[in-house]
Amino acid sequence: METKRVSIHLEGINTRDALPPTEKTAECLKDAGELLKKGEIVAFPTETVYGLGANALNGAACQKIYAVKGRPADNPLIVHIASLAEVTGIVRVWPQKAEICARQFWPGPLTIVLPKKDIIPDIVSGGLDTVAVRMPSHPVALALIQAAGCPLAAPSANLSGKPSPTLAEHVWQDLNGKIPLLIDGGPCTVGLESTVLDLTGEIPVILRPGGITREQLEAVLGRVDLDCHSGNDQPKSPGMKYRHYAPEGDVVLIHGSIPEKVEKISHLLCKKEDGKKIGLLCLKNTAALMPMDILSRADTLFILGSEEDLTLAAGRLYEGLRYCDKHKVDMILAEEISEEGIGLAFMNRLRKAAGKKNMSDPAKILSRPDQD
Repeated sequence: METKRVSIHLEGINTRDALPPTEKTAECLKDAGELLKKGEIVAFPTETVYGLGANALNGAACQKIYAVKGRPADNPLIVHIASLAEVTGIVRVWPQKAEICARQFWPGPLTIVLPKKDIIPDIVSGGLDTVAVRMPSHPVALALIQAAGCPLAAPSANLSGKPSPTLAEHVWQDLNGKIPLLIDGGPCTVGLESTVLDLTGEIPVILRPGGITREQLEAVLGRVDLDCHSGNDQPKSPGMKYRHYAPEGDVVLIHGSIPEKVEKISHLLCKKEDGKKIGLLCLKNTAALMPMDILSRADTLFILGSEEDLTLAAGRLYEGLRYCDKHKVDMILAEEISEEGIGLAFMNRLRKAAGKKNMSDPAKILSRPDQD
């Protein structure tokens, strides 16, 4: 299959503004809408990460998402809408807390889980009686939903398990030749997936931390719990059960105070053996304290951002993981950050990227034979 890549330039456009009515934009959206109406899938930008969309009311179309991504069938999809009016066609109940969240955070990176109507195919909900719904704030995403004339089921537009795509180039690397169309809308502004909030019980529960923080939700809802999912049950949200966001190299998490992290990173870099490549993902505050002769031993260095702006740092995590993949590193030393605010989502993704590998002995990782 040939993948067509079309760019929609958004320079100077606020993410909540409507798209400029240019001929190229109109043609792109018309073509994309027609593909979706025919049951095809389209990759498109959102403010969080790039999504791989299909008509959420068409089970056969949504099956293509699972096939292209290699996604487990019990991992539910998020349904994207363009207006609050569309909610009534998707969910059976719309509680007051959902109304509060929608008025406060939509459009934006918040997904709400509620009992679904039968119009939502089981493949979209992972066989559950609930559906995850959100209204993205990206102008291309909103315009695409309107052009398709239906809600779009859309997980991240990457191969299952890989770091999520925050640039169109990331989608191209994973899905070129597997989908008919990629809409390039530039970099994603949030860079982490949406927060998934379960409102099916009395107390709201965050199933997946994301772009809307726990603190923001508690400011309008009161008590909000964090999910304690065992990992063995059927997940109610994407990102709960399976290993996600994983680069090719082994991820070693570096924790502690900044001086302690500098010491640990320096120790591992000094132990590096010939033929093994190390990538370093860290804040500029940490890098600034490292001696240049030691810092230069890292084969790749990706500065996430600064301790003073952790929102920016969190939004660059996936780009950093993919940067390390591009340079084929054997081990990634990844700096942990505080779990307050957006740091909760950052560390959730970083731990999933590491999986069980963060328990590995770094010395063994560096000394094992190369594998083809």
